[in-house]
Amino acid sequence: MPHKMTITGSATGPLREYDRYVAFDMREKGSPAAPKGLKKSTFISYTVFVAKKAFNKTGLTKKSIMHEKILVQGEPTLDIPIDECPGEIGIICFQITVLPNKNDKEANESKDKKEAQQEVSKAQQEVAATKQAEKQEPVAKEAKTVHPEVKEIPVEEKKAAPQKKQQPIQPKGTKDVVSFDDIIVPEAFLKTRPNPVKTEEVIEFVKRTGHLDKPLTIEKETKVLKDGYRRYIVAKTMKMDKVPVVYEPKE
Repeated sequence: MPHKMTITGSATGPLREYDRYVAFDMREKGSPAAPKGLKKSTFISYTVFVAKKAFNKTGLTKKSIMHEKILVQGEPTLDIPIDECPGEIGIICFQITVLPNKNDKEANESKDKKEAQQEVSKAQQEVAATKQAEKQEPVAKEAKTVHPEVKEIPVEEKKAAPQKKQQPIQPKGTKDVVSFDDIIVPEAFLKTRPNPVKTEEVIEFVKRTGHLDKPLTIEKETKVLKDGYRRYIVAKTMKMDKVPVVYEPKE
């Protein structure tokens, strides 16, 4: 099983370029507390070998590699010539990662914290605005109650309403409705006296229904009464302005 190594830090020397790879030196301090009886580890120097393709993906340059903190994962090697590997241990790099700078991390955290505070402040303002609107809503309702809107009835509907009241139901067979005063009663009818019992029955009918039980028969041109003298008397008694009529057929 191959040996795995992970080291972190910055390059301690300039970047060296070869045909298919680059190399740079790193240094890492050992553990500060060695087991009792053993000597503490001092600084260990490494020479890291990275394929150019993997190195270019990191965005590092010859200058930035001296200042950026990087993480290297790989395995140790003893097969590199000494002139290419000045470090005590050579590392074949399988993965290289640029670690975030402490100042950048703090700046990002500060930015996130500021944005979170702005969101909280915005939410509080929205809650306050909602409460204010709820307080004002009852006042608006009261104002609406005190000053209700008056729905105006269209002129056509106003005219149509009384017309319906002026058109009472007429008896079956009615051909026209004429003014009571326009009807001319012949002398022959004026000399007769209709049966009072039957006359009273017609009066009661008018009181119940609001109209005569039958129309009067008159001449169309002269308005002379031809039949229905009893109903004429009832209309006069009930003070009817208009009466239903049929016209006497022409001979």
